[in-house]
Amino acid sequence: MRASGRSHGVGQCVYARDDRGISPREVLSCTACCGHLCCMADGIPITRQEVSPERAEGIRDRVRQAERLGDAPDASRLAVPEDAAGLFALLSDPAVYAPIYTLPRPLTEASVGAFIQQHLEEREAGTGLLFVRAAEDGQIMGYSDVQVWPEWAAGELGGALHPSQHAKGQGTRGAVASFTWMFEALDLDLLCETASLENVPTQRMLDGMGFARMGEIESVRPDESRRRSLVWEMTRADWRTGQAGG
Repeated sequence: MRASGRSHGVGQCVYARDDRGISPREVLSCTACCGHLCCMADGIPITRQEVSPERAEGIRDRVRQAERLGDAPDASRLAVPEDAAGLFALLSDPAVYAPIYTLPRPLTEASVGAFIQQHLEEREAGTGLLFVRAAEDGQIMGYSDVQVWPEWAAGELGGALHPSQHAKGQGTRGAVASFTWMFEALDLDLLCETASLENVPTQRMLDGMGFARMGEIESVRPDESRRRSLVWEMTRADWRTGQAGG
């Protein structure tokens, strides 16, 4: 299964800056084509199909109204400031923190609190969400970071699980449910995912789900550290076809 409806070739970087400035998430350089530095919204998604202002505003409204990542009883809930200590405890484990490039550095309870607050502000803007999965005793066992580009009806999902949940298939099952929720509940047409060159499990998962490889980007953080990542995309039409056939 391949992503369809692309307007640009593999690895092509498109410049469509708006007047909202650079996102605090990351700065990107598209090494597959021009090598210029650009904000995350200028590096991904690779495919950009502009939707009507009315459609874009409808997507923002759906983001603003989201409180849970799905309808299941144990679905992840919206992260709130009171979750800072619990999320910090989860992220303090190197097995969780080290591979993830979008987390705050240095990692402290205060920076995690700011990370949560940033996402609450993004929710109000209709461009981002942060969810946490809590056990019965309140321990946070995972988180999901959703970024949305309403103008292109596109989004990206990131996140991690507690090490005790690894190698149990929960990551793949959770990703499938989350991708479906993003397409249907947020009314997105395209998902764009990234993974470091060393993150083989995620690469295998995305390839196995039928995401199309689109090239590479180089992530540049404010501290000038860099990481090259692979990029995948999936359209809603292809996702529905794949899920129906699976």
